[in-house]
Amino acid sequence: MTAEDRIPAVAAGTASTTAVEETAEGAKARTRQPRVLRMSVELPLWRALTGYRVLTLVYAVVIFSLNYTEYAHPWGGAAYMAALTVWMVLTWRCTTSAERCSRRFLFGDLAFAVAGILVTPLVDTHARIAGGAPTLPSIWTAGAALGFAIKGGWRWAAGASSVVALANLAERQEFARDTVHNVLLVWVASVAIGYVVEVARASERTLARALQIEAATRERERLARDIHDSVLQVLAMVQRRGAALGGEAAELGRMAGEQEVALRTLVSSGLVPAKRRSTAPDAAGTEGTGYEDSEADGPSYGDNCVPEGQDELADEPCDVRALLAPHAGAGVTFSEPGAPVLLPAGRAAELAAAVSAALDNVRVHAGAGAHAWILVEDEPEAVLVTVRDDGPGIPEGRLADAEREGRLGVALSIRGRLRDLGGRAEWISVPGQGTEVELMVPKGGAPEGGRRAKAGA
Repeated sequence: MTAEDRIPAVAAGTASTTAVEETAEGAKARTRQPRVLRMSVELPLWRALTGYRVLTLVYAVVIFSLNYTEYAHPWGGAAYMAALTVWMVLTWRCTTSAERCSRRFLFGDLAFAVAGILVTPLVDTHARIAGGAPTLPSIWTAGAALGFAIKGGWRWAAGASSVVALANLAERQEFARDTVHNVLLVWVASVAIGYVVEVARASERTLARALQIEAATRERERLARDIHDSVLQVLAMVQRRGAALGGEAAELGRMAGEQEVALRTLVSSGLVPAKRRSTAPDAAGTEGTGYEDSEADGPSYGDNCVPEGQDELADEPCDVRALLAPHAGAGVTFSEPGAPVLLPAGRAAELAAAVSAALDNVRVHAGAGAHAWILVEDEPEAVLVTVRDDGPGIPEGRLADAEREGRLGVALSIRGRLRDLGGRAEWISVPGQGTEVELMVPKGGAPEGGRRAKAGA
């Protein structure tokens, strides 16, 4: 058996052993995988609402019992109080959680509250009503509005409390000070609680997302350690030995190197680099020593991103990392934040094309042995992408000379794209020390007439 034949056998045997070890490690990992705890800020509010409805029902029943003889039709009032009590017994569990509190229940609860208010003039005397006597359900009606507030937020609360307010004004038939005071109090309290609930839900979603990202990051780091100690070392060994032996073994080593890069990117960021088609510039474009002549072929876009020109999807959010990850390889190092870097899909595609143009310049002008680095930064108002290489650099004034000579690779492929988006491209280069290109794209809209696709329409 020749040395070339032994490499696949050694790799296969080592990979089989590694696979068994990884299976055992995977079983252990499942038992110690971090748990993402969910905490509900709504549960105490539902419990408080349940207690409020029970206590206010008791209060309404006691008030009615103490003033029973003063009603014009006490039996009618007693019938309503009995129906309200039965409703409470049948539905008290509906306010113990958001899942149990349905819209049908909320509207039924509101109907009982409004009915009790409107029935009051039929069973009570006009003198008592004019004197400020409470309605049959009394302060229990506020619980119906609070249920809408906790379930649907401040908009639902405003609608429900407005219905209760109109019913109270219709029952009193005048804008009495105490009635208006009570109506405003219920309206403001329910809307405020609804707004607090919406803010709490948003905070809970943000916290849950942060915990999920933290758990995923820890698991990814654990996998990276395990894979680095096994699979990546085998692939690196095959790559080195294959290059040293030459022939068919060199091709095997090259494939092992590509898989090593893909696996490293996967375990470090969760983004899988894809093979990228690249076309070399023509002869006219490769003359000279500057970084001005190459045109980008562009990376493959992710499922949630669209290429330039598809304006119907241009406003959909797109993860910039998914567009730039395919550039990662043996000669390109890709570094990105742990969280998605979102831009509208059309703007993200333009940024990715500009990065591709910068990398094509590196491949053509920096030499075969040059290495490039891509750094993605997510700023509050913009997305920054830095492309740096360790090539010979750009002579001072070369870019301006190239643009005057009509060689517009940089001017159109990079500067032009970002200018149309309201962004910028800056070059920092020292001869002999490489070149750094900083690309900035704002997250907001482009200036009027900014997009080339629309300008050319």
